[in-house]
Amino acid sequence: MLIDIVSVSALPDFVLDLHYENGERRRFDFKPLMAMKPWNRVATESMFSRVKTAHGTITWPGEIDIAPETLYQDSVPLHKAVAKEI
Repeated sequence: MLIDIVSVSALPDFVLDLHYENGERRRFDFKPLMAMKPWNRVATESMFSRVKTAHGTITWPGEIDIAPETLYQDSVPLHKAVAKEI
């Protein structure tokens, strides 16, 4: 089942907070993807912070996006991500 992303927030150190249409919030660490194309084009904080939602996933200028399934599968629920930081 595909769940659309309704909002996204870029955090420091190339981390995204994702809010899904079902109310779930998840955190995605984008750093492992930064060396790969096309995501190497968003590997600066200023470009990374220009992330927005479109068509149920996230995008950056230049038609850069990522599969929503990848975002969901490789992210952690926000309450677990926050607990790891404590």
